[in-house]
Amino acid sequence: MSEDQLPKWNAQLKGIPPQEIIAWAIRHGNKPVVTTNFRPYEVAILHAVADVDPDIPIIWCDTGYNTPNTYRHAETLISRLVLNVQLYVPAQTSAHRDVVMGIPDIDDPLHKVFTEQVKLEPFKRAMKEHQPDVWFTNLRKGQTALRDSLDILSLSKDGVLKVSPFFYWSDTQLDSYLEKYQLPNEHNYFDPTKVLANRECGLHT
Repeated sequence: MSEDQLPKWNAQLKGIPPQEIIAWAIRHGNKPVVTTNFRPYEVAILHAVADVDPDIPIIWCDTGYNTPNTYRHAETLISRLVLNVQLYVPAQTSAHRDVVMGIPDIDDPLHKVFTEQVKLEPFKRAMKEHQPDVWFTNLRKGQTALRDSLDILSLSKDGVLKVSPFFYWSDTQLDSYLEKYQLPNEHNYFDPTKVLANRECGLHT
């Protein structure tokens, strides 16, 4: 899909239920994937995608710095939703990295190296192996300045069609979705590459 087609499709898809957006995107691609880190409200996109096609690869780039609660939450969802999880981890263990550099402050030049090691390199490796043409995410308007500039459909810098079915949903709407399907949420989450909630994670730039 070309960039000049996006406004037309975004206008048509706005207000459509997430599962219908997902089904539409699958029809327009051949190799869809989902990326997740099991952060708050990630369960919504995982449930919606699995509801449409349970065989879609779920790429989890685990930094190694998740909270115990996040790991328990992930295991619960993987089991309950029967997710086709493809796990990608950094080449270096978190224990080794803690000795070498720890978690650098965001103003420290080493923070860029840290982010590349624990998040960007595993993500690039995953995308290279899967070669997706459709990429489902749970990006939402209001999360960061960059994400505010996107829409339900956008193109990654590599030309992959990025699909965010819940883009215009509020926390209240997502809470209702989770309640409707009796899905657990996870708020005890920590991303060492972002530190601040409104910082971009690095995957969507």
